Amino acid sequence: MIGFGLTMPITGNEMIDIWITAIWIIGITNAVNLLDNMDGLAAGIAAIGGIGLAANFFGAAQGNEFLFASVLIGGLVGFLFFNFNPASIFMGDCGSMFVGFVLSGAVLINQAGGGGRSRGILPILAVPALILIVPIFDTTLVTLVRKVWGRKVSQGGRDHTSHRLVALGLSERSAVLMLYAFAAIAGGLSIAITHLAASESLALIAFVTIVLVIVGVFLSDVKVYESSGDAASASEKAVFSFIINFSHKRRIFEILLDSIIITLSLYAAFILVIGSFDDAETWDLFVKCLPFVIPIKLAAFLVTGVYRGVWRYTSIRDFITYAKGVALGSAVSVLAILLLYRFQFYSRTVFVVDALLLLFGVIGSRMMFRLIRSALPIPAAVGSRRVLIYGAGDGGEMVLRELRNNPEWNLTPIGFVDDDPLKKGRVIHGLTVFDGNGSLGAVCREKDVQEIVISIRHFDSERLRTVREACIENNVAIRRALLKIETLE
Repeated sequence: MIGFGLTMPITGNEMIDIWITAIWIIGITNAVNLLDNMDGLAAGIAAIGGIGLAANFFGAAQGNEFLFASVLIGGLVGFLFFNFNPASIFMGDCGSMFVGFVLSGAVLINQAGGGGRSRGILPILAVPALILIVPIFDTTLVTLVRKVWGRKVSQGGRDHTSHRLVALGLSERSAVLMLYAFAAIAGGLSIAITHLAASESLALIAFVTIVLVIVGVFLSDVKVYESSGDAASASEKAVFSFIINFSHKRRIFEILLDSIIITLSLYAAFILVIGSFDDAETWDLFVKCLPFVIPIKLAAFLVTGVYRGVWRYTSIRDFITYAKGVALGSAVSVLAILLLYRFQFYSRTVFVVDALLLLFGVIGSRMMFRLIRSALPIPAAVGSRRVLIYGAGDGGEMVLRELRNNPEWNLTPIGFVDDDPLKKGRVIHGLTVFDGNGSLGAVCREKDVQEIVISIRHFDSERLRTVREACIENNVAIRRALLKIETLE
């Protein structure tokens, strides 16, 4: 392929471009092969990538290449009719590596035919990466996680993106469809980038990168293997032991992420207030203030305690801390611009909008883990016991979070029960509140409850006796939630 002159025109140096092209072809070929780990996944993602390529061929008036991509799409869709879950035919290595090779070559044809060369380096890199984002993301995630835990990258395993989604509670079909949607969105962004200015494309790519990094960090923490030997194996390797035991690596990740969010919020504020960066003076104003706005706002976050929180436990109280950090950082940034440049040609509105966007960005990034988790179904562990939480107040909500955060207890909450008739039928974190006034036994039988966890701190003896009688009658165990979930004697 390289011998026929198909290379990625990235550096302008022929030898370097040839090496980059070779890595691209081999990488994408194997990435699609690695992606072929679930019914319909590789074929569907490749077909969506082919549609993105066809759209770029059509936009660049490459007629023959557009027909070529259409034939590839047709073959994949026809195959997908029999390969989608439950599959009756399978792709195998010969099929997946061939499809990966064709896709990697089609991208080179797109670049050589003018599908991005005239618009500079950014579309040349971003368009193919977005079109094939799912296999690239999956291969990167698997490679990094396996390297950290001391496994061979070439070794097969159930630690791919699709497997991690299934481990989170999705069915195989739902996991595949979710990755289809992800690929379709990325393909649409690849088309948008070819029609945007360079600065706007860069901002869009930075935003996509933030989302991908957060999703990757979330998925990397999903437990896909039961054995704990991986950690011991990794700890014996000096390099990976340093990575695993580096206690501040999460804070470094937060600081790097916040630096990008600060840049994007200020950029977006300039765009929303001023209109665009077509004027060179506007771009100069942005570039002049950015180098000291970033460290000032990061320092404000540090001083106000933004970096003391744990993302998975982010609450409304943390929002106040974030607001203080954003307000302090914005105020000091404006003061610095006033002292350095006398605020000449700068707009106060830009920094007001910037503060609002930054606050939304910080809150959104911290809430991302909880949003992802809440968007996915909670899997019930095999052999877990169905639990009804007695008390639909603050204590009950806390017990629910503890049960969901500790799946090793094998207790699956299925609802609340409360004596307050006003709470009947309400929903707390997706679970219904049932009436406890004389209805406890009926609820236990209807919902097949195996245990009841009492979350009420001050539980009078008469009510406790009534609950015990209902539990004995329906063969239901009873527990009290104290500092830990323990059996009530």
